[in-house]
Amino acid sequence: MAIASTHGTKRRRTSVTDPELLIPAIGQSFVKLDPRKMARNPVMFVVEIGAVMTTYGFIAGLVGQGTDNSFVGQIALWLWFTVLFANFAEAIAEGRGKAQAQALRRTRTETIARRLDGGIGGKETRVPAIDLRKGDIVVCEAGDVIPSDGTIVDGIASVDESAITGESAPVIREAGGDRSAVTGGTRVLSDRIVIEITQNPGETFLDRMISLVESASRQKTPNEIALNILLASLTLIFLIAVVTLQPYAIFSGASIEVPVLIALLVCLIPTTIGGLLSAIGIAGIDRLLQKNVLAMSGRAVEAAGDVDTLLLDKTGTITLGNRQATEFLPAPGITMERLVQAADLASRADETPEGRSIVALARRFGAPEEVAGDPWTFVPFTAETRMSGVDRGSDSIRKGAGDSIDKWSGGDAVSAEITAQVEVIARSGGTPLLVAENRIVLGTIHLKDIVKPGIAERFAELRRMGLRTVMITGDNPLTAAAIAAEAGVDDFLAQATPENKLDLIKQEQAGGKLVAMTGDGTNDAPALAQADVGVAMNSGTQAAKEAANLVDLDSDPTKLIEIVETGKQMLITRGALTTFSIANDVAKYFAIIPAMFTAYAALKPLSVLNVMGLHSAHSAILSAVIFNALIIIALVPLALRGVRFRAVGAAALLRRNLLIYGLGGIIAPFIGIKIIDVIITAIHLV
Repeated sequence: MAIASTHGTKRRRTSVTDPELLIPAIGQSFVKLDPRKMARNPVMFVVEIGAVMTTYGFIAGLVGQGTDNSFVGQIALWLWFTVLFANFAEAIAEGRGKAQAQALRRTRTETIARRLDGGIGGKETRVPAIDLRKGDIVVCEAGDVIPSDGTIVDGIASVDESAITGESAPVIREAGGDRSAVTGGTRVLSDRIVIEITQNPGETFLDRMISLVESASRQKTPNEIALNILLASLTLIFLIAVVTLQPYAIFSGASIEVPVLIALLVCLIPTTIGGLLSAIGIAGIDRLLQKNVLAMSGRAVEAAGDVDTLLLDKTGTITLGNRQATEFLPAPGITMERLVQAADLASRADETPEGRSIVALARRFGAPEEVAGDPWTFVPFTAETRMSGVDRGSDSIRKGAGDSIDKWSGGDAVSAEITAQVEVIARSGGTPLLVAENRIVLGTIHLKDIVKPGIAERFAELRRMGLRTVMITGDNPLTAAAIAAEAGVDDFLAQATPENKLDLIKQEQAGGKLVAMTGDGTNDAPALAQADVGVAMNSGTQAAKEAANLVDLDSDPTKLIEIVETGKQMLITRGALTTFSIANDVAKYFAIIPAMFTAYAALKPLSVLNVMGLHSAHSAILSAVIFNALIIIALVPLALRGVRFRAVGAAALLRRNLLIYGLGGIIAPFIGIKIIDVIITAIHLV
């Protein structure tokens, strides 16, 4: 099985109001009432038990013609609404992931694979893709859909990966190196490649992707488990507190109705965060998915929010990825015009990004686009010569590394002035290329790694959040130091080997820190597996993707910064809503309990504490239950969208949470319960 291309189509974010998401979520709200499912959330399980008990009391009242039966019925109705709304929030969050998985399933199509029996050069046999097994060899040409995950063992091709990434721009995949992995369901646009299948049916990346985006099966994270324990403990404490009210009331010559005790318990336990906790966690995974990052587990998202150290590749992450020519430096006695003309001629047929940048810079110095005379013959770069250039008759021009040009020029051709130029460029973090014509060194081209615009500001934000950034590069320490200083990273690891990366991660973790890093090669796999947050590029090797716990479908190394921000946003959202919920419960306690004293003659003197002036004990209880249900509805969008992320320190974040969500959680119940009390009293609901 494979998936058909959705060329040029970016995956659409599913809206909360989308009927395709809304209607199934309503149905799931009732399915989730199953006690076996509800028991996983102790707070809402208590609410459901309370709803069942008050419903039973209401039905029994109807049969026995009991008093205040309408009040009991209203309590039961709002308790069920509270449970259903909490289930609805979780179902909406899950629905986004399921909608994404369903969209991927709809794009599946039966694919016929061209299997080579006997390996490369063997007889070609057409078989269904579902029959392919790990180790099989298949061939794909322009227009073919790649039948399963594999590694290119021969050839190079342009591949359309829009069915997986949502991006229409094709990518180059070739045998050898870190760009050899291909994904089942993507389409070959040009040339011919031979692929070795690396996964059996049901184990492919697409199968894993469909399974993972169905967030309903996610496991709870350690922090979430700890928070659940806290909520369960608070629930138990309030349960004991509410149950002991009845003996005190009886001792005082009064008796509190069971529905009132149940409603009071529901209002006091942390139902707000209990109802939204699952939705917050699932929404965190969904937000990463909308950024085209596939999370292997909720733990990976949470760990991203707790990261202390970021390890970032230099090339493509901190710099633009290609060195650019920035200036020409003529040798003594050589005119700028002669150096520019020679550099231009040597680079015209050079299709590397560096070669094109030299030609572009030469144009700014007035180099002509057309060259008179006989054509020049291009001499390509090789690892042995470490230079390239052009020849025409007895004339030769070369550009390349200093020692190579010196050797080609016969030795001792590089003057002290040129050597000084080379050293200055190297100390600045650049790469010097010498240009020579007919064995005479004409001067130097300064190639520079261009640091991405705004990256220094991003790193400054991360520093304010308490994160340490480390640049990883294969450059020499001198070059690495210059680029690190320009980019504003905290530290760098130069001439990095796989062992160096692994040792650095272990060293950071030994200090009690969480580490995140990106990688795409097989040599990155050990470090990705060791890191707390390992982000593999989708364009990378299978080994890298299997070692990581996040996969970036866009293969953009800078995405690591967004992943950390998304993880922190999830933790901030959870902390903010937890603060609001606990403050809410405290406020409801002081709002409801005094009003209850008005119903019992023995406790009448204490009614002076009813500073809100609630109409009666029943109106206070019903108002609190209604408020409890409505506040969950009001906070569903916030739980799904997340609290706005700001790069501030932990102390500033705590102050902000206490001021906005703590103070808001205290004030909101007093205002909300009073308004609801006035309304239900006016329409004679109690």
